[in-house]
Amino acid sequence: MKGFRNSVFYVVIIGAFSALIYLIVSKGKFLEVASEIKAAPMESGHWNDFVDAMAQNLQHPLALLLAQIITIIFAARLMGWFCRKIGQPSVIGEIIAGIMLGPSLIGMYFPEFSAHLFPKESLGNLQFLSQIGLIFFMYVIGMELNINVLKNKAHEAVVISHASIIFPFTLGVGLAYYIYSSYAPTGIDFLSFSLFIGISMSITAFPVLARIVQERGIHKTRLGAIVITCAAADDITAWCILAAVIAIVKAGSFLSSLYIIGLAILYVLIMLQLVRPFLKHISELKGSRETLNKPVVAIFFLTLLLSAYVSELIGIHALFGAFMAGAVMPENTRFRSIFIEKVEDVAVLVLLPLFFVFTGLRTQIGLIDSPEAWKIAALVVAVAVTGKFLGSALAAKFVGQSWKDSLSIGALMNTRGLMELIVLNIGYDLGVLSSEIFTILVLMALVTTFMTGPSLDLINFLFRQPKSSVPVEVSNVSKYRILVAFSNIAGSKPLLTLADSLTRKQTDNSAVTALHLSLSTELHAFDVKDSEREFNMAISHEAEVMEREIEPVFKVTNDIENDVIEVANQGRYDLLLIGLGRSIFEGTLLGKVLGFTTQIINPDRLLDKFTGKEGLFENSPFDERTRHIVAQSKMPVGIFLDKDFKSADRIFVPVFSKEDVFLVEYVRQFIHNNGSQVIILDAGEEIKNTTEFREKIRSIEQIAPNHISVISTKTIKKEFLDEQQLMVVSLDSWKKLVDSHSLWLNSTPSVLIVKP
Repeated sequence: MKGFRNSVFYVVIIGAFSALIYLIVSKGKFLEVASEIKAAPMESGHWNDFVDAMAQNLQHPLALLLAQIITIIFAARLMGWFCRKIGQPSVIGEIIAGIMLGPSLIGMYFPEFSAHLFPKESLGNLQFLSQIGLIFFMYVIGMELNINVLKNKAHEAVVISHASIIFPFTLGVGLAYYIYSSYAPTGIDFLSFSLFIGISMSITAFPVLARIVQERGIHKTRLGAIVITCAAADDITAWCILAAVIAIVKAGSFLSSLYIIGLAILYVLIMLQLVRPFLKHISELKGSRETLNKPVVAIFFLTLLLSAYVSELIGIHALFGAFMAGAVMPENTRFRSIFIEKVEDVAVLVLLPLFFVFTGLRTQIGLIDSPEAWKIAALVVAVAVTGKFLGSALAAKFVGQSWKDSLSIGALMNTRGLMELIVLNIGYDLGVLSSEIFTILVLMALVTTFMTGPSLDLINFLFRQPKSSVPVEVSNVSKYRILVAFSNIAGSKPLLTLADSLTRKQTDNSAVTALHLSLSTELHAFDVKDSEREFNMAISHEAEVMEREIEPVFKVTNDIENDVIEVANQGRYDLLLIGLGRSIFEGTLLGKVLGFTTQIINPDRLLDKFTGKEGLFENSPFDERTRHIVAQSKMPVGIFLDKDFKSADRIFVPVFSKEDVFLVEYVRQFIHNNGSQVIILDAGEEIKNTTEFREKIRSIEQIAPNHISVISTKTIKKEFLDEQQLMVVSLDSWKKLVDSHSLWLNSTPSVLIVKP
């Protein structure tokens, strides 16, 4: 009755007020005559009006900006993915995407499309948005720097870092003397031009270097610690030098720039002596997520914006102010990580690609149109590599590093990446760099960043000391080895319990390895040490509870599935265990739509489609990551679906084909190591008709007659499933169950799907 009354009220109220609106609009028509408003001519047609309106909407500044952002993000992520697949940092792909969208490719071959998507009058909006992104980016870079690390390892790091700056800086000034007459913009004095060429030769991309170090697993080594510290010291020194160079360029002479430099020193002292203690006091009062409210967050962001504003007014660029605002943040690691999480995603994923494309729109490779220009480009790259690589390597050797580590430090410090582009754009905006030399220097940044990975590989090959990611404990081929891979520590316990159930009584002849892959950020993981410590403690606790050894392996990665495959294949494991969430049980329409769309936009899925590996998973509800791991792994893979799994005391094994005979070996292990009670369902009478099946089951019955039984019922009741704790099924049989839409799947216990 109440529902009917509500419906009547709804119809009456909507109808009455709609009629009133219509009446007012009708009466308002008579006012148009008095106002001399002319009606649109009927002959124009409704369709033409619609087309004109849509054209105006497309040309609206906001619509154009949104179209640019969508295009930029899509191109940047696609090229970033491609570069990661060939072992390069994603920043290279993002820079290449920017160049492709600029006049060097799209503008050259599709000029009308380029002019429509990136008209000159719209570039101002793009530039300002990219500058906002850079301000937030430099804020994060400042927070990423650990000043205490610099204090503890200052001696060697400062020697190497400053040598890696002064040597290429000097070579850069010499290079400027050689190319000044041909490439310096009109009206720019030699001092300004040479200083910018020098600083562009001296930059190291701290974020890219740190990520390469972590992804190669050397961040915990002495080499990794030294090179990270060197890069941090390099970053601080280079930005201070850049601030001084900008002051000199803007002031017009060295003597007049002393006023700006003096103000800059005063500004830095205020940030260190006043602002930093103030922010530290606030963090002590509001240092947790629960107490960090919006007014407190506003204080820190206002500090960032005011710092950037003051540094811009002084004349040393807003980016230096953003960097200083990050550097004076409270040293509490957790507190900094909270702000990094708030800023990083938007700054790196949305706003930073705008900067790459804006740089690409300025980069005109067509300007390098003569053999002489290409010779100059080659000379610039040679000077950059010689200065940074040799300067760092020789200094590292001088302070006592081995030749291998010295050359590795040189190769890593030669990485320029995004930081170089920031310097080049500042020089271009100040008018110090011409379009030609700007393009050459952008290409130099690409080449030096691209060569870092291959250079490290070559150094490792020459010194023949490859680092294996396989733990020593699993190198004994006589052991039964299980690799448990997961990205969430909370989800590791069920997987480890399952692995223990398969090996509990064979601790001397088995090994369980826990592989935790932590997804790297676009910069570098800020609290990697804390995450690794937390992981080791969790694994140690589980090992103590299970009274067995578990080998922990922690790895920071940008490509989880491929790293799982690499570690598993190199380690020659007997079983790889991976986990899935409950969503795999839900075959909803939305799930199918999402599966279809991810198939289209996921490059890995497309590659599997072309290579024929996708056929293994037709109509499978698995996500793309799981498909890829199963398709590429060279050992049996167990896909675990956790539904509050606690133990494997009661196990149910459905058999649908004679190929499922391999499951009997897993049944044997569960019974021997865990004393499990196993019920095998002979759904298609394959056991009855297959001699091998019967013999294998009979051999288990002779050893443990009360632990295994075979049933052949056609009906699976919910009450029976409720009594089980684990279902073990082959991948092919699981696909058959999913394809047949078996209703009893919703009532299954936890499931272990095994691909032989």
